Amino acid sequence: MLHCGICGEHGGDPKTIAFCHKVGLNYVSCSPFRVPIACLSAAQAAVKG
Repeated sequence: MLHCGICGEHGGDPKTIAFCHKVGLNYVSCSPFRVPIACLSAAQAAVKG
């Protein structure tokens, strides 16, 4: 299985996280101070479907 994702500061952006969820990417990676908002954004994207 191939896992695809995005890393860097772009990976912590809420709009990017929503896009990654929409297109089916497996993960995002970002700097530690962006992790809380990234987790919240990922949860919101999952709830929205």
